[in-house]
Amino acid sequence: MKRLIPTLLVLIFLLASCAPVDLNAPLPTVVTDVDPDSWAQIPAGEFYFGQFDEVVTTDAYEIMITDVTTAQYAAFLNQALADGYVKVEDNKVLGYYPGDKFHGYKHEERIDAGDWLFIPLDDPSQRVKFDGSTFTPQAGYENHPMTSVTWFGGWGYCGYYDYRMPTEVEWEKAARGDDNRPFPWGDEIGHGNANYYASRDPFENMMTYGSRTTPVGFYNGKTYDGFETIDSASPYGLYDMAGNVWQWTGDVYKKMHYRFMRGGSKDTYEMDLRIWVRNNATPTYYSPGVGFRCVSDGQ
Repeated sequence: MKRLIPTLLVLIFLLASCAPVDLNAPLPTVVTDVDPDSWAQIPAGEFYFGQFDEVVTTDAYEIMITDVTTAQYAAFLNQALADGYVKVEDNKVLGYYPGDKFHGYKHEERIDAGDWLFIPLDDPSQRVKFDGSTFTPQAGYENHPMTSVTWFGGWGYCGYYDYRMPTEVEWEKAARGDDNRPFPWGDEIGHGNANYYASRDPFENMMTYGSRTTPVGFYNGKTYDGFETIDSASPYGLYDMAGNVWQWTGDVYKKMHYRFMRGGSKDTYEMDLRIWVRNNATPTYYSPGVGFRCVSDGQ
């Protein structure tokens, strides 16, 4: 009988791990005191770019302190719907994109001018809801990063306010500062620094509702219900530049339809949160682990 106990324990664990994920499980109530309407000034000059410390120069620009939140995106959609910037068809929010130049390169796909998907409304993980006339953020997710948004949806949001998405170079400079650190906060990573796979934060339970986003600016040195965070802002004061959600960048590369993301997410391991790590997808891709932030050239 004693030999059966380990087997039973393994069986119980496997059955528990197969429990269905509850996408709408209750959320902890958290106030981070990080303002998602704040921006940081990034000065012109050189910095170390990439894993091998290539020296690159940028002009000055401004960048959002946090990712665009669900509440911010819902407010944008209400304004944009009212003035015809977006439309709703077949449970999709669509917006006009002027298209990319097509080079006929191998595996390159055409992206012509027309209406492209910003966000799906019928995806179970979509945190912006639409009642037929008004967009609202799902309760509890107002201050979480906007997710399940395509590259077009990020581009459209930023462009509506005369902003744009950062280039990969601009994103990395804002994350790294002027030294060669591998993470926005320094050289090492721990559970108190960022939201990544099995980071054990209060929003995570791999048995029942899996990994979930944390509110923007969550890792700011505060303690939430016994979970102690480390202030993990970048040298310029940006939060969530590693973990929580991948962030779309704005580059459109010649002979390539793919768009690139930076920063890692709640679903990736620590190694993927290093500043130079890239991910890519087609611009129509969306996921509960992908968001964005904007930059501005104005001073």
